[in-house]
Amino acid sequence: MSKRNSKALEIARAISEFLSDYAPRQLTNSEHTLLSYETALTLYVGYLESECGIKADAFDARCFEQAKVESWLDWLSSERKCSPQSCNTRLSSLRKFVKYLSSRNPLYLYLLDETARVPLRKKQKKKVTGLSREAVRVLLAEPDTSRKTGIRDLALMVVLYATAARIDEILSIRIQDLHLDVDKPYVVIIGKGDKMRTLYLLPKAVAHIKLYMKVFHGVNPLPTAYLFYSRNKGLQEKLSQSAIRKMLKKYADQCHSKCEDVPLNLHAHQFRHAKASHWLEDGMNIAQISFLLGHSQLET
Repeated sequence: MSKRNSKALEIARAISEFLSDYAPRQLTNSEHTLLSYETALTLYVGYLESECGIKADAFDARCFEQAKVESWLDWLSSERKCSPQSCNTRLSSLRKFVKYLSSRNPLYLYLLDETARVPLRKKQKKKVTGLSREAVRVLLAEPDTSRKTGIRDLALMVVLYATAARIDEILSIRIQDLHLDVDKPYVVIIGKGDKMRTLYLLPKAVAHIKLYMKVFHGVNPLPTAYLFYSRNKGLQEKLSQSAIRKMLKKYADQCHSKCEDVPLNLHAHQFRHAKASHWLEDGMNIAQISFLLGHSQLET
């Protein structure tokens, strides 16, 4: 085998092992993040082949140097119409792979500096529109709890607001993470970097969760089942984020006429932002809020 082909094979194996083994074992258990890694590398390999004329059997270290990566970002922006935020996310994923590649072979260490020198795309900061207390009240009053889906939708929005957790953290809750029949009920959340945090639940939230569990999980719920599961795929599959977006849009459309503070483009993160704002208004200090939100840095 030629030296050139051996390098290409080494890189191909590294890509495969990064996606199938290293990333899910060492970097994250988030399906969304893992998909982001896969998408970025798929796009990069496709770009090298279609735009640069470099076939997979000719890949070498030069394919990951600064000039190539910068031209890829230009292509993502101009041809695929990716936003600056999307370009930066793809770049971050590629950097993670390059770091892994360099750990396997010191000959690739210089690529860490090459990719680090690729500047991030400038993005316009978006102001997250929060929800007023009245907007939250109107939204939580909207689900029809005479129907199973209404019970589920209300429980989901209650948990979103009560915990101020990220949507993927909420959808990753399993029955065994809930501790409702104790003096101070709480849920264990697995956040970014597999960091665990305990979030206490008020009695009203506990009541909604218990009702939902009785209807959707029965009297003897499976400990490893997801709390909010896919009705099509079963207890061991999370409810999808696309289903959440569709559900929230429905309630936003219904509630906006009742309360203009309910945005028509309602999304899950706004519950998190609203709860943090309301905690602040209630006098909670910023360090406590940062901890409850699972931020690794107070500045965030």
